[in-house]
Amino acid sequence: MSMKHSIFKCGRFSLDLSHPIIMGILNLTPDSFSDGGRYLEVDAAIAHAQAMLDEGADIIDVGGESTRPDAPFVSVDEEWRRLAPVLPRLISLGIPVSIDTRKAQVMKRAIEIGVDMVNDVGALEDIGAIEAVAQSSVGICLMHKKGNPDNMQHNPNYDNVLFEVSDYLNQRAEIAQQAGIESDRIVIDPGFGFGKTLDHNLDLLRNMQHLASLGYPVLVGLSRKSMLGALTGEAASGRIHASTAAALLAVQKGAAIVRVHDVKATKDALTILTAVEQ
Repeated sequence: MSMKHSIFKCGRFSLDLSHPIIMGILNLTPDSFSDGGRYLEVDAAIAHAQAMLDEGADIIDVGGESTRPDAPFVSVDEEWRRLAPVLPRLISLGIPVSIDTRKAQVMKRAIEIGVDMVNDVGALEDIGAIEAVAQSSVGICLMHKKGNPDNMQHNPNYDNVLFEVSDYLNQRAEIAQQAGIESDRIVIDPGFGFGKTLDHNLDLLRNMQHLASLGYPVLVGLSRKSMLGALTGEAASGRIHASTAAALLAVQKGAAIVRVHDVKATKDALTILTAVEQ
């Protein structure tokens, strides 16, 4: 992998990126596009996290606000109400815990109770977000999006999607470092489906090596997304095969971390890839 760092430092952990890292998705939302409402009960959420760990997840990414296209905004208090009962129990499992939020106030509270990583679709643009992360030891994922969830898929356009996404992520990473966030705590995410058409998404996946060449580990979230439905005709629940293929391709093209719903299928596919590439 063409990166400055083969270690990603996030909170209590230093993750070895010489092999692909699997991030399991835990949505504590009533309206996420794929599994909304399934893990609202604390015990159900923890059981699902444990099941993903047993299947081979390296990180659990927990979110209290859906950022799917056309999703409504959720207040800080409501987002935290969903997260607060689950986060301490996840952290106590002794595994890397990522908080999927774009709000500085939620980040601060989560960092205070011990999460290891912030996964921010807003790339720390919320007021106070950069400071919250800089004053901690958490890892940060900076993601590109165009617009906000309530409008981002309403006719997005670019002159050159690859260069525009790359330039934005490079700029946000530099700003983060100037604020005191070390480069080995930063990963970048091109933001598949966040203000992008199918062609934009395919262009980014096709040219993943360019993003990897920026010098930061690349995190990719393609799991069950609508672009896979557009290609296969499958509803979200039927996209496991397409999701696994997409994760495999992303890693082959330089992604270091894949964010997925279907951990076992992804783990098995990546095990084969690792064996072949040795």
